[in-house]
Parts: sequence; structure tokens; C-alpha cells
Amino acid sequence: MPLYEHVMIARQDLSNTQAEALIEHFGTVLADNGGTLVDHEYWGVKTMSYKINKNRKGHYAFLRSDAPAPAVQEMERLMRLHDDVMRVLTVKVDAHEEGPSAQMQKRDEREPRRRAS
Repeated sequence: MPLYEHVMIARQDLSNTQAEALIEHFGTVLADNGGTLVDHEYWGVKTMSYKINKNRKGHYAFLRSDAPAPAVQEMERLMRLHDDVMRVLTVKVDAHEEGPSAQMQKRDEREPRRRAS
């Protein structure tokens, strides 16, 4: 099955447990449609660079899934309809990277950026 990575932004006035419950809810949507939620990370409340629906901050979540396209389409449809979800980004990938995402790594553990020549 194809591999996908999703980033979801939920409203800032939710509690942490409500935001994590959203992750579990959309994981069950994938499972009900023949896919699996491989891994998920809750990134916490972060400040956005511009307002979305009059919100300056949002709960960020990162999901890795192994699901057929119809399951992903159904999950995205339900995310768009859900009042608590502000934005969703889904990217099809060739392989999931091992370990935590770059957002969860400590700054000193990340690879250094290239220097301009």
C-alpha cells in the first residue's frame, strides 16, 4: 500500500488530550477503511506565521500512514468537515524515515545546514 505523511493543525483552544484524541479518531478512520496509522507525533501548540480562522496558534500533529488512496481521501474529507481541524497537509512518500521527525529532534542532534557559497 502507498505510504503517506500528514500534518494537521487543530484549534488552539483545545486541550492536549482533545488534540491527541483527534489523532486517535482519524487513525481509526484509516483503520476502518483498510489502512493503518504507522506512527504519530504530537508536536504541541505552536505559533503560526499568519492567522487561520482568527487563530494565531494551533495544535500541530504529524501522522505516518500506510493506507490505500480511498482511505486517505475519506480521512481528509472528515478532517475538512471537522470543526476543530484548521489545516491538513498530506504528502505521499516512498518510505517512512526511522526515528523522530526533524520537529521532535533536539537542535544539537539535527544535521547542520548547508552554508551559502
